[in-house]
Amino acid sequence: MEDDTGEKSSFIVGIIENRAKEVGVAAFDLRSASFHLSQYIETSSSYQNTKTLLNFYEPMVIIVPPTKLAPDGMVGVSELVDRFCSSTTKVTMARGCFDDTRGAVLVKNLASKEPSALGLDTYYKQFYLCLAAAAATIKWIEAEKGLIITNHSLSVTFNGSFDHVNIDATSVQNLEIIEPMHSSLWGTNNKKRSMFHMLKTTRTVGGTRLLRANLLQPLKDIETINARLDCLDELMSNEQLFFGLSQALRKFPKETDKVLCHFCFKQKKVSNGVLANDNSRKSQILISSVILLKTALDALPLLSKALKDANCFLLKNIYKSICENEKFASMRKRIGEVIDEDVLHTRVPFVARTQQCFAVKAGIDGLLDIARRSFCDTSEAIYNLANKYREDFKLPNLKIPYNNRQGFYFSIPQKDIQGKLPSKFIQVLKHGNNIHCSSLELSSLNIRNKSAAKECYIRTEFCLEALIDTIREDVSVLTLLAEVLCLLDMIVNSFAHTISTKPVDKYTRPQFTYDGPLAIDSGRHPILESVHNEFVANNIFLSEASNMVIVTGPNMSGKSTYLQQICLVVILAQVGCYVPARFATLRVVDRIFTRMGTMDSVESNSSTFMTEMKETAFILQNASHRSLIVVDELGRATSSSDGFAIAWSCCEHLLALRVYTIFATHMEHLSELTTIYPNVKIVHFDVEIKNKRMDFKFQLKDGPRHIAHYGLMLAGVAGLPSSVIESAKSITSKITEKEVKRIETNFQQYHDIQMAYRVAQRLICLKYSNQDEDSIRQALHNLKESYINGGL
Repeated sequence: MEDDTGEKSSFIVGIIENRAKEVGVAAFDLRSASFHLSQYIETSSSYQNTKTLLNFYEPMVIIVPPTKLAPDGMVGVSELVDRFCSSTTKVTMARGCFDDTRGAVLVKNLASKEPSALGLDTYYKQFYLCLAAAAATIKWIEAEKGLIITNHSLSVTFNGSFDHVNIDATSVQNLEIIEPMHSSLWGTNNKKRSMFHMLKTTRTVGGTRLLRANLLQPLKDIETINARLDCLDELMSNEQLFFGLSQALRKFPKETDKVLCHFCFKQKKVSNGVLANDNSRKSQILISSVILLKTALDALPLLSKALKDANCFLLKNIYKSICENEKFASMRKRIGEVIDEDVLHTRVPFVARTQQCFAVKAGIDGLLDIARRSFCDTSEAIYNLANKYREDFKLPNLKIPYNNRQGFYFSIPQKDIQGKLPSKFIQVLKHGNNIHCSSLELSSLNIRNKSAAKECYIRTEFCLEALIDTIREDVSVLTLLAEVLCLLDMIVNSFAHTISTKPVDKYTRPQFTYDGPLAIDSGRHPILESVHNEFVANNIFLSEASNMVIVTGPNMSGKSTYLQQICLVVILAQVGCYVPARFATLRVVDRIFTRMGTMDSVESNSSTFMTEMKETAFILQNASHRSLIVVDELGRATSSSDGFAIAWSCCEHLLALRVYTIFATHMEHLSELTTIYPNVKIVHFDVEIKNKRMDFKFQLKDGPRHIAHYGLMLAGVAGLPSSVIESAKSITSKITEKEVKRIETNFQQYHDIQMAYRVAQRLICLKYSNQDEDSIRQALHNLKESYINGGL
């Protein structure tokens, strides 16, 4: 745990399953002292849900039981970890360690919130699997990491599909949420970024982690989303609050959330056989944690000042729970009695070491004062030695840097060395334009300096024992502070910063309903609009009366970008951020499914078509009427008749579920769905034909449009011989001529029922409208006129 870096994962995950296809997952975050429990039915034989969670946590250790209790046709979680997480450490623990009764007691004792607030009373029987995984995870952490977790210190959450939108691992990749697709082809300095990289302007490690977690699992609760949006409204309208909070958050160290959790853990008493080196390292980390806590508490008054006049619920709540909490003031006072007031958290290695050695006030411990004197004497001797070498060897630019691994060393510019370096210098290394080296005298002083520092650390820890015990009494408020700082960092430094750097009114606040339409007016792709200056905005409208949109158009007309854009706008909205559109009202979705890319999967021995069918099967098995489904080119990887049949029947299945679906296709026959199902709408991307060349407008228009031979035109641009293209034209014109006439006849035949459905659609929208009575009356009058005149 001591070596955790900002970006490195710190999750220990326990997984267990039963024969009823249920999986329990317990994820313990060592960095932020939080425990995430999930239990769900695994509907996919390839463990899609579990893969999504493992992709989300990126654990450093995965704990599994030895027996493979896999349901029929499923590989078992132990085998899954071997295949899917081969680079992660896998630990097999005895089945008896996965004890749900013990897990329930442990979670109840360790949770910082009351069990009733977590709903634990009802979780015992219903979620026994994740509690069993929790028992094994905590047992391993206490045994292997040598930690005892302080009671009532952990932030415990029950995840899965309860509070968050579920986005499967394939969709995360397709939508470029975390990593851009084919990033290796773009080079290192490419402008193409993922959604995460676009929003990653957070300043703390915890804020970055929270942002990533929110993008992978957006919120479903409208109240929570609106609380964040209210906060953004205030930040956008109150410049003083925005800059005040930005400045206040800068005063908190980057690792605040990671270090605050050190106080949740108490080291077990170590035996005498353990090396003093290990003890000094642990002491150093503890001292560093106390210094960082002091720096964070010193920054709280500035945060209070910025939040004092805030009006929105979220910021008011933070002010009340953090800034008005007297425990922080008393903690600060207790730290001030022991720690020197000039000590500050720093990341410069030697300055940090000096701060740690001199953290405790002078005169508290005599042995500590002696060790400090020795530390100062050796440090001074090292600088005197450097001065001596500068004069003796005529090296005026000789520097004496320091790092934690080597200690002090000499750095000499190569241009200053005339001929050979004197023999007094040892361990010579070339480093850029400098030479790094040492000497026997410096090595001796380094050892003495390091020894004095170790003595300082151990004596300082002894002085801090009583202080740390009193801090641990109020550990739950530190957990709350860490969570609040992460949330503020994400909202202020990521969301508000992103919106404020865009032109005015380019991003708007989305509105939400649980059953209303999904309507986006002039929506834009949040990533690509920053790459392309003249990005063409497009609309989308889905409702109960029109829940499927079929998008047609030639290759390269913008279909895939449009599908990706809608999903990204929905994700942005449901994490509580403004969206790139003129107006947006959304029905809260519970899952987002995409089927976009087409490629063979050599690892799972699947052809392009087989991969496509597996992804589609996963969607059809797991979709609910609240899901959002985006499908790009289904059935193109097999024979045209089979592909068309599969695409058609999948559309009918989704229509029966009443799920919001956007379906992009080249199969013009699919547009006939609109003649049978009035809740299907067909749109196309506009293209102008000039001199047998296509001029792409990237503008979405209503209705179908048949563009003859667009594939052949693009083939010509690609350089296919003209004789081949002419031959292909004569073949395809014979096939399509009759079909086009038949489709047009069908459209005219079902025109009346389409009109009735459009009226129903407008009436549903008015039902969810928040306009005044007169405006709604006028809208109804206009609707009647339009229907009579046939202008709908």
